[in-house]
Amino acid sequence: MRALTLAGHGGLEQLQFRTDLPDPGAPAAGEVRLRVQAAALNHLDVWLVGGLPGITITPSFVVATDGAGIVDAVGAGVTNVKAGDHVIVNPGVSCHQCEYCLSGDHPLCVKFAILGEHRPGFAADVVLVPARNVAAIPREIPFAEAAAYSLATLTAWRMVVTRAQVKPGDEVLIWGIGGGVALAALAIAKARGARVWVTSSSDDKLARARALGADVTINHRTDDVAKVVRAQTAKRGVDVVIDSVGEATWTQSLMSLGKRGRLVTCGGTSGPMLQTDVRRLFWNQWTIMGSTMGTEPEYAAIAEEFVQGRMRLPVDSVHRIEDGRVAYERLHSGAQMGKVVLQVAAPK
Repeated sequence: MRALTLAGHGGLEQLQFRTDLPDPGAPAAGEVRLRVQAAALNHLDVWLVGGLPGITITPSFVVATDGAGIVDAVGAGVTNVKAGDHVIVNPGVSCHQCEYCLSGDHPLCVKFAILGEHRPGFAADVVLVPARNVAAIPREIPFAEAAAYSLATLTAWRMVVTRAQVKPGDEVLIWGIGGGVALAALAIAKARGARVWVTSSSDDKLARARALGADVTINHRTDDVAKVVRAQTAKRGVDVVIDSVGEATWTQSLMSLGKRGRLVTCGGTSGPMLQTDVRRLFWNQWTIMGSTMGTEPEYAAIAEEFVQGRMRLPVDSVHRIEDGRVAYERLHSGAQMGKVVLQVAAPK
């Protein structure tokens, strides 16, 4: 079996395209055997190369935390899809037995795992996935678009809809437009009737964000974001901040928040340690929330948005699986505007 693999933690030289991996075999009960057509990368994939706390990979670990393909076979008891179906996949796997799963909060599962991080990912000819994680899609949807969709959109949906509860008229600030989560958050917030502010260090990305519906754009390399927000809102501030950057943006995020503001974070790309003036926190009665991935009902919601054509993520570039390192370099550079995709199967 062909696959893009990680030999160990370190630099991008640890990525290896292999043609000799064993086939994963037939699906067990409740599983689907997926013939992968395209896989997609998230920043999580880049971080995994360098190493993540508590994550130890086995050499020849199959990478890529997003994917889409054609159902090759189904295990016993599987009724939601059949062989030949085109599907997208929720990369988050839960046990459905712990107290958090039983309460419906699947991403808090004590055994929660992400395909491509804790379990083999999608950059392979074939992968076995839980049947409850797949959703059928129309055959006419390009696999590159399908592969690019799930993880970022699910993460953004939980942040914007479930956690922040964005409503019509809300002012929403999103840091770092260009990445998948930020682009999905922009689309979701606009669909909910919010007025959306986005930041980037690239004027080109900001122009493209305006074309996608952003109402206000700020170059965070040349402008003080909080000062711009305060000036343009008569010191009121925004209602919601979507921040996945961490240390470098935290103070600016808080200074941009208005009274009763909600800040939702799903990552810390610039560092994990934060400083907060607790006086501002309690005086303004802010709500600060963490968020990661999403529940099965939330995935069903975004799958329906995708099937109905109401939600898509821009695809920045498509690379052959053999050129996986080039794809990683593109994502690592930060130059992308949209998702970086790996073409696994030969286009038909």
